[in-house]
Amino acid sequence: MSNKIQKQDAAMPGLLLGDVFPDFEANTTIGKIYFHQFLGNSWGILFSHPRDFTPVCTTELACAAKISDEFKKRDVKMIALSIDSVEDHRSWSEDVMALHPEHAGSLLPFPIIADDKRELSVLLGMLDPEEKDKDGMPLTARCVFVIGPDKRLKLSILYPATTGRNFTEILRAVDSLQLTAKKKVATPVNWKPGDEVMVIPSLSDEEAKKIFPAGFTTKEVPSGKKYLRYTPQP
Repeated sequence: MSNKIQKQDAAMPGLLLGDVFPDFEANTTIGKIYFHQFLGNSWGILFSHPRDFTPVCTTELACAAKISDEFKKRDVKMIALSIDSVEDHRSWSEDVMALHPEHAGSLLPFPIIADDKRELSVLLGMLDPEEKDKDGMPLTARCVFVIGPDKRLKLSILYPATTGRNFTEILRAVDSLQLTAKKKVATPVNWKPGDEVMVIPSLSDEEAKKIFPAGFTTKEVPSGKKYLRYTPQP
């Protein structure tokens, strides 16, 4: 890891939404990378794992690999992290790809960062203090970071080491992030692409009528306030 990043982020209490994501240097299964350069002008998702050759992590990586084309369609570059070596990652990847027979023997479609010294896990606040390995060292939690083309953190989800993630939900969240980054809308509970969206409160009715040619409907509520405004997904 570069000294520049260590000095720059030594005092960071943790990453907050809107923060510029650290431009770290790391060894990966595709060689050395510089994170911002790796992302280029694309969106990015970084997801961490407690350890190689463990059951829940293997199912997660296999799911991520299976739906990697969906992230690619959305111009999202994927990269994983685990606390073992590059050599272990490459060997583990063979197990991962074998979980789906149609992909057995194929290369993992995204790189894995080797964080065997746990430097990135510490820097990015990924360690799970409740779950420890056989040596008593904290395991890496299951973090999800979604980074925008501006290199700023757009979403973070933190699961304990014992709880596997739902990558379908992560993909849905990316769809919402990309839509709401361009349009003055918000996505309601359980929204899926194609469902109605909500007009953001900062827009007046007059402004909303100009922006949304399909119009909008307002749900009546006991308070009488006109804040639940629905419009077709633009």
